[in-house]
Amino acid sequence: MENADLNLLVALDALLAEGSVTGAARRLGLSTSAMSRTLTRLRSATGDPLLVRAGRGLVPTPHAVALRGRVRELARDAQAVLRPPADPLDIASLERTFTLRANEAFVELFAVTLFKTITRSAPRVRLRFAPKPNKDAEPLREGLIDLEIGVVEAAAPEMRAQALFRDRLVGVVRTGHPLLSGRGVTPKRLVAYGHVAASPQAMFRGPVDDALDALGLGRDVHVVVPGFMDAMRMARHSELVALAPRSCLGHASSDAGTVDSGLQCFDLPLATPDFTVSAIWHPRMDADPGHRWLRDVMATLCRTIEPAHRAG
Repeated sequence: MENADLNLLVALDALLAEGSVTGAARRLGLSTSAMSRTLTRLRSATGDPLLVRAGRGLVPTPHAVALRGRVRELARDAQAVLRPPADPLDIASLERTFTLRANEAFVELFAVTLFKTITRSAPRVRLRFAPKPNKDAEPLREGLIDLEIGVVEAAAPEMRAQALFRDRLVGVVRTGHPLLSGRGVTPKRLVAYGHVAASPQAMFRGPVDDALDALGLGRDVHVVVPGFMDAMRMARHSELVALAPRSCLGHASSDAGTVDSGLQCFDLPLATPDFTVSAIWHPRMDADPGHRWLRDVMATLCRTIEPAHRAG
């Protein structure tokens, strides 16, 4: 790499962020003329004008816009690699707020135990649970969310993930529901009763409907609610059938499927795959000591509680 100059990478990051030679020079503590010469070198190295005149200002070329996100990450990574190691993390004195995005069921199952676990060793750490209306990865990319709990999405391949536990869908009905009579639950009996569906996007269909389609069957969904806990509350006070991850039932269910909340769960008579619930974060947080500590605490906690199957 005898022709590579990492200073150019940092300068390009500043230029694309500021959209101005003067602003970039101010950010890096250089003179405007020095930054102008650096821009000339960058244009020569990339074969692109990068910033072009528009009225009294500068605007990025399409190539510069395409490079912006990559350059920002590369510049940060290069600076982190070349920076002296930080002092060892002192958990007891760590003052930090971590923002986690998780669905209502995870918060209900884990939040209290997570808070107590963290408070014992890091009393100055605060937790903020953010709502999860969708699976958009932008809040992770922009640093608005530190850690997301959920299923890894193919749409965000750059994200890092650590498996926490395996989960699966089960059926949930009120205690004493006629579906759970001695005849057993079959696909036809499952769809003979009305259903309540859980969907943040207000969708009537879910993963189980594809399996039912293959059998020529379909659910009669009477109600759609935002979350699984809402669906289980509806099932508790009606004849509706809810489908929810096994973890939503917490620790209360017995081998017989009875839940202390007036609900009973049952295995679905359909081939629905298990899924892995993971902790998901942006690569920029990989080496951050505080973030790494939080991930370790989360993984240990999930192994201890183990709501369904331990992650492989």
